[in-house]
Amino acid sequence: MKIKKQFSPEDIEAFKPESKVGLLATINEVGLPHLTLITTLQANGLQEVMWGQFTEGNSKENVLKNPKTGFLIMTLDKNLWRGKARWRESKKEGPEYIYFNKLPMWRYNSYFGLHTIHYMDLVETTEKTSLPIAGIVLSALLTKFSKGSAKSKNKKEVMNQWTESLLNKLDSLKFLTYITEDGFPVIIPLLQCQAADSGRVVFYPGTYTNELLKLKKGVDVAILGLTLEMQDVLVRGKFMGFKKHKAVKLGSVAIDWVYNSMPPLMGQIFPPTKIKTVDDFSV
Repeated sequence: MKIKKQFSPEDIEAFKPESKVGLLATINEVGLPHLTLITTLQANGLQEVMWGQFTEGNSKENVLKNPKTGFLIMTLDKNLWRGKARWRESKKEGPEYIYFNKLPMWRYNSYFGLHTIHYMDLVETTEKTSLPIAGIVLSALLTKFSKGSAKSKNKKEVMNQWTESLLNKLDSLKFLTYITEDGFPVIIPLLQCQAADSGRVVFYPGTYTNELLKLKKGVDVAILGLTLEMQDVLVRGKFMGFKKHKAVKLGSVAIDWVYNSMPPLMGQIFPPTKIKTVDDFSV
């Protein structure tokens, strides 16, 4: 995997379409990884990344407290780029603000437009690579075959049935992020991962093998699952290491946190949050 310090003109053009997968990995206030779908993510010149904000959410708060981010852009033809960037500033006006809000998705939106544009300095990016479809299919089948013997002993419902179903779809997209030693989060495609049960996600490391084998037991990871209908959910937990199940080597993640990242109402699903009673209605 070749690393470079700036985008090429071809990269910049490839990032422009609105129909693509754009992911931003951030770090929350207690140092845990977070991953968000941001389709507006694109290059703004050779060494700058920008993206537009139309809703509130954890990632927007995270970059203000810790500017180190990771990103992934995947086009409809399954080409992808990954990299690291440092958040610098945000603006509510200017040429980029006008540019984004003139795009069809936002110009003709009856409910909201982009209200803030974020700018990040590129640290590094990969060359264009293709998603290894054949390896992903084989890894997904091996995961499905062996995951039954990798169930957790946790009887709590951590992930609900809808979340499990999304993660178990063989055609859903899934990505893992964790924080590396340099303090930046990185994103690894993990389309083969599946839910073994309500509290555990497992995967066979048949693709991106060298990167996945670098995961250390006990490290915090987050996994974002999404469909082509733009349904998505984020889960997080501890990586439990690799172990053989039915002669298949599986990595496993003990899930302890689930987050709905779909607008209009993003928020924590598990552990359940307490509903606060409002006693004072005075203005």
